[in-house]
Amino acid sequence: MIEIRDLKALVSNAQNLSGLSEKTLQILSQCAQEQRFAENAHLLRTGEPADRFFVLREGRVSIELEAGHKKMTTIQTLDAGSLLGWSWLMAPHRWHFSAQATTPVVAYCFDAKVVRERMEQDHDFGYEILNCIARLMAQRLESALPQIVGIT
Repeated sequence: MIEIRDLKALVSNAQNLSGLSEKTLQILSQCAQEQRFAENAHLLRTGEPADRFFVLREGRVSIELEAGHKKMTTIQTLDAGSLLGWSWLMAPHRWHFSAQATTPVVAYCFDAKVVRERMEQDHDFGYEILNCIARLMAQRLESALPQIVGIT
C-alpha cells in the first residue's frame, strides 16, 4: 500500500488523473505498491495478462506496437504522472500494446483485479475510474493514429 498523500501529489497534475475525489484516491492507494524498473525493462507486453496498471512516478516509458515482422514501433512516450495501461479493465484482460522503460522507472503498480472488484462494489468509484480510462484511451488513440496509419 502507498501513502495517499504521495498518490495525491502525483496525480494532482496528471493529464488523465486530475480531479479524482479523495475517496477514489483513498481506495486506489490501498490497491497499489511501488515498483522499480531498470532501463529497457518491459512493464507489459502485447498479449500477456493485463493484471495491473501503473502511474509513473519517475522515468520514461515508451508504448510500442508491433509494426509487422515482429518489429516494434514507439507510438507514444510517457513521463512522470502518466497513467499506463487500460487493457486490464476489459475482458479478455490482455495487453494490446507493449511498454518498455527508456530510463530507470519508479511507478505505482495497481492490482487490476482488486480495482475491478472495488469498481463493482462502489459504482461511484467505478464511474470515476471509467472516466479516467475513457480519457486515456481517447488520448492514446489520438496520439497513435498517425503512426498506425503511416501519417507523419
